[in-house]
Amino acid sequence: MSLGITEIILILVVVLVLFGGKKIPELARGLGKAQAEYKKAREAIENEVNEFKSEVEKAAGEETGNKTPAKKTAKKSVKKAKK
Repeated sequence: MSLGITEIILILVVVLVLFGGKKIPELARGLGKAQAEYKKAREAIENEVNEFKSEVEKAAGEETGNKTPAKKTAKKSVKKAKK
């Protein structure tokens, strides 16, 4: 179910009538700023998760004291903890 040209034009006319010609650019600017803030927050959270993940893998590798890759060691530790 997609919108046709007439539906899009009708929606644009309704938006123009409701908000007026002066408010539409302000709304668009606000949406752009909100989108930029959302993107910054998402990237910050992804960075924190990746840093935490690497710290956990590093700590798991240090606990065992062997040269097994940290991922494998972390997985083994999780399996042992579940038992």
